[in-house]
Amino acid sequence: MKFGSLKSVGHNIADSLASGVGLMVGVYEVDIFAEALASPEGFIDVDFLSGKTSGGKVSPKLQNAAKLYAEALPDLCKRHGVDVSEFQQLTARYSGRRPHFERYDVTIIDKSGRRSTDEYLGLPGKRPKGLRRTSHI
Repeated sequence: MKFGSLKSVGHNIADSLASGVGLMVGVYEVDIFAEALASPEGFIDVDFLSGKTSGGKVSPKLQNAAKLYAEALPDLCKRHGVDVSEFQQLTARYSGRRPHFERYDVTIIDKSGRRSTDEYLGLPGKRPKGLRRTSHI
């Protein structure tokens, strides 16, 4: 299994939720960044394997979206030619430090323990130039 394929799945699912449109799951008008900014914690973590959230408190609509994304993950993996069982962890942390500054960090750990955390800025999420990746073997 190519680790890059797992990272691609992670970015795609995290970016779909970040977009607020959620075409992958049919959920619309979800603004995870606004909810993160409104929380005392300033961030929301989403576990795409379980559909659970942590960090800032989320609305029922956003909690439902997280569950729907977890349910959609196996199909997304299949389209990428990977099996969802290759993931030990697939999470994203959403935060925004000021209006119009969306950021999310996607963490992947595969079943052999290889780990990567990549930062994405804006919508759609793009890797910032000049920053190092935090991949670990």
